[in-house]
Amino acid sequence: MPAMPATTVRQGTTDAPTSGTASRTTSAAASDGRRPVEMLKQRWPTALAVALVILTTAGGSGELADIVGAFGDALPLLPLLYVVIHQIGRPHVTWPVLGAGVAAMVALGAQDVVSQPVALVAIALAVLVWGAVRGTPHGRAAFGVQAAGAFAFGALALVGLAVDPDLGRYLVAAGWFFHGVWDFVHLRLDKVVARSFAEWCAVVDVLVAVHLLLLL
Repeated sequence: MPAMPATTVRQGTTDAPTSGTASRTTSAAASDGRRPVEMLKQRWPTALAVALVILTTAGGSGELADIVGAFGDALPLLPLLYVVIHQIGRPHVTWPVLGAGVAAMVALGAQDVVSQPVALVAIALAVLVWGAVRGTPHGRAAFGVQAAGAFAFGALALVGLAVDPDLGRYLVAAGWFFHGVWDFVHLRLDKVVARSFAEWCAVVDVLVAVHLLLLL
């Protein structure tokens, strides 16, 4: 009979950590279940970029010249957005400016008077002249960097569209890829544009460049 209380005490001592372990396991499982959701919330620009590129390029079996022309036409829009937002000096307007830029692309595509890339480069030059005359919210050094980017990416687009499509796709792809690098640098520095846009644009740019390089 004296042995029974001892057995009862040992069993009670064993049950307590078992219950605690089960609780911790349940909590860890719930945390693991929430982790993908939290990651998606944090990386939504990347997910949006991947979905956009898939929808844009899926089933694309058109002529090489047409594909290179479409992405070449759109390339000058990228540095133009940076130049405009740089001059506004408010990163939170990045997405509305992107919407206005896309609307401008649609309007330019509906007319035959001037080509899209020429018009976009002209607008970028006008904004740069405005910045040179009226000043810039981020200083002359940052203004010079954005001006250099506008010239470089605009030139790659125009030359890529002017040469044979077999060569032009590499020039246009280079423009998209290096603008992706441009986006990653601005994302890291948290400068000029909204961080969400920099992440989104970087992923889009790199994936478009890969798509152009893999075209048969």
